[in-house]
Amino acid sequence: MNPKGEIVMNRVTYQKLGEPDGIALFFDKVNSCIGLQPTSRQLRNAFPVRAYGRHGGRCVRAFKLMQEHRIRVPETLEFGDAEIDEDGILVLDLRTAKVSKRALNHPSKRHRAEIA
Repeated sequence: MNPKGEIVMNRVTYQKLGEPDGIALFFDKVNSCIGLQPTSRQLRNAFPVRAYGRHGGRCVRAFKLMQEHRIRVPETLEFGDAEIDEDGILVLDLRTAKVSKRALNHPSKRHRAEIA
């Protein structure tokens, strides 16, 4: 998940979710978890799933969810312990998420650090 609210998943995770064309997003404030439930894109509150990258990855744009629940993500986060629960919902725990090493090593970040 990046500061723009894009949640990216790899091809394997997308296939385990059943390759949906829409995702319903939930936020559990008490546990600081985001839930992604596969659904039909035609449902009113479904977010579309878009292609991402060359290897079958997918992206869900969740900026609206971030605004509604005041979720702040200063850097791109990785969810190493993401899991699909018994209800088929992909659970992303914000408490255990780690800043992506790729984001920290990005040339734009290094350039800003050298200037400061």
